[in-house]
Amino acid sequence: MADRVYPKQATNGTAAATNPSFPATKAQQYGASRPVYRPQPERHRYRRSCCSCCLWTTIAILVLILIAAVASAILYVLYRPHRPTFTVSSLKISALNVTSASKLITNINLNVTAKNPNKKVVYSYNPITVSLVTDDDIAIGEGSFGSFVHGTKNTTLLKAAITSSNQELDDASAAKLKKALKSKKGLPLKIKLDTKVEAKMGALKTPKVGIRVVCEGIKATAPKAKSATSASTSNAKCKVDLRLKIWKWTF
Repeated sequence: MADRVYPKQATNGTAAATNPSFPATKAQQYGASRPVYRPQPERHRYRRSCCSCCLWTTIAILVLILIAAVASAILYVLYRPHRPTFTVSSLKISALNVTSASKLITNINLNVTAKNPNKKVVYSYNPITVSLVTDDDIAIGEGSFGSFVHGTKNTTLLKAAITSSNQELDDASAAKLKKALKSKKGLPLKIKLDTKVEAKMGALKTPKVGIRVVCEGIKATAPKAKSATSASTSNAKCKVDLRLKIWKWTF
């Protein structure tokens, strides 16, 4: 009877020889913990499109400015527009008094002459607000001129009554007015006219824009008894300025 042959169990050394182990590669060592690579979206395309949009917008704005400048130059050559002029014709004071209770009573008649020097430009005015103040901006009274159309080469006389009844003044303002009214030099006054005006040149019309006329160099004296006095207007000069309003600011 033949003997059975049993295979010998492999020792640790034999198993190691049968299944040799090799050092792990870097990919094997870090592969498990390494995050999955996700390519980032390309941003340079967005930047290129944004820059292109800004460039074309800038070019369009410059073209519009150039067209507006050329159109303005053509209009100037064709029509030669000039600003209207204003002069203070007379200022008659019937009442200008500060009471013991620091209240101001005013009754003044104002005449202003407006001239349109243009041959082809017509001005159309909204109602004009009139404010009479001292050189240090103490309010004396208010009035208004009505709206009117200023034809070519036209001179228009504007009349307004400037009044204030029992207008309260602070002590400092009341003291200044009393002192100035007693002075031989007279009380220096300013007239402010505020309105909107539209210009017409043939079939063309401009949008209405705000203007302010400031007239300085007026000297007033208080009337004696019941006779009215005339303020000195020989040195009065009026300046016309545009008033541009952007959102909450007026320039």
